[in-house]
Amino acid sequence: MSGYDRRAALITGGAGGIGRAITARLKADGFRTIVLDQAPADPTVADRSHEVDLTDAAETSAICSTLAREEEISCLVNNVGIVMPAPLEEVGLDDFDRMMHLNLRPSLICAQTLLPGMKALGGGRIVMNTSRVTKGKELRTLYSATKGAAQAMARTWALELGQHGITVNCVAPGPIGTEAFWRNNPPEAPATKEIIENVPVRRVGTGEDVANAVSFFAAPEAGFVTGQTLFVCGGVTVG
Repeated sequence: MSGYDRRAALITGGAGGIGRAITARLKADGFRTIVLDQAPADPTVADRSHEVDLTDAAETSAICSTLAREEEISCLVNNVGIVMPAPLEEVGLDDFDRMMHLNLRPSLICAQTLLPGMKALGGGRIVMNTSRVTKGKELRTLYSATKGAAQAMARTWALELGQHGITVNCVAPGPIGTEAFWRNNPPEAPATKEIIENVPVRRVGTGEDVANAVSFFAAPEAGFVTGQTLFVCGGVTVG
């Protein structure tokens, strides 16, 4: 049995969209919530927040080191990410670097920095917010690469860290109705209606849908589940 319990949770990219919903849910679950984001976090859901450029490895490492000293962080949610869709012919190497440095590298930095504290506490939870695009989607060369790599890292970490009571799992959202989604897909547009019609449950998801899955993986009761990916997609990955 693990000594893990709900102490502080660190959420990258927790200021808006899905990240805000995750932060709010974990606070409701009893965690002290800490957000790292380039934008200010909502103080009603974040107990502590820092505006950080997560593409900057030195800056990210420094703030994580500070938090590791000052907080008892037993849960890490690697949520931050951008999409930058493009056909293969237009994928740029600068975009490759930016995506890898934001969508993937902070996950490694945060995990490495917080691991000693989790081990000292007797256990921990790491949750990666990945995506259904790992199953394949047009115009997502770089996004799918970063999210696929995150899922692969999670499986490796699960094998290495299980003996310490630390589980590592992924939540992979499908079409989620964030502000960005509705901005790019107006509700009355034919293309948007087609997206919804192709979802078996006939709706797009919400940030709260994703947060529910994160909440499960972050719970003390989930200690026998590790190395898994849960698709929160309304069924679009089934067919």
